[in-house]
Amino acid sequence: MGDAARRWAELQSGRGIPPEILAAAPASPWTHNPVDFTAPETPADTPSRDAALALLGDGGTVLDVGCGGGDATFALVGPLRAATGVDQQQDMLDLFTTGAAARGIAAGTVQGKWPDVASGVDGLHDVVVSHHVLHNVVDLPPFLDALTAGAARGVVVEMLPQHPMAWLDPLWERFHDLHRPPSATDADAVAVLAELGITPEVRRFVRERRHPHDPAWVTRRLCLPDERTPEVEAAMAGVPLRDPDAVTLTWTV
Repeated sequence: MGDAARRWAELQSGRGIPPEILAAAPASPWTHNPVDFTAPETPADTPSRDAALALLGDGGTVLDVGCGGGDATFALVGPLRAATGVDQQQDMLDLFTTGAAARGIAAGTVQGKWPDVASGVDGLHDVVVSHHVLHNVVDLPPFLDALTAGAARGVVVEMLPQHPMAWLDPLWERFHDLHRPPSATDADAVAVLAELGITPEVRRFVRERRHPHDPAWVTRRLCLPDERTPEVEAAMAGVPLRDPDAVTLTWTV
């Protein structure tokens, strides 16, 4: 493991939830609600979409790793011929399948954690996309290698400059006296790619600013019981909105 990969792993590992806090949580802080991941009818015009469309050209197939409801994939309707979605949650894959059917796109799904399930994906896809997944990965080189190996033309990754939950750090300190280490950044991801012999095109852009999740969601994420939601809501008033910046990393194969 190279120095950049080691740094990424150490920073990511340091952002885990301590076992004693997780064991006392009344509900899992990890589960996502599929409703929050429904792909919009009109896709956002972003560098990530532009990069994937450029790779697709007149037409091609897409593999979407960490697909959720298919936001990244369904932004490519037009040249998109067929798609495969990979996700750990079956309800996300169900949403992906429903969205594909509504748009007349042939789609398959693979449930599981990438890259463990990479062998379950049939053949190469012209373009591999993976949006907002890297910050959930500790051992980054195998993840990135498998993205590259699955692409016939290129890979498009979208991520935030730092961990998407870094904005919760003041609340972890407030409610658990837990001081989180700095987040890994997009620059750290680029450094890991460099160790793999990949120099991505890096494009930065501003997403539509998204407000923090509702207090009930934040309470669950902080491993606190529901009755603490009013206290969490009051504390959230002092937490800045999340940074709206995002980053697109693109490389060809």
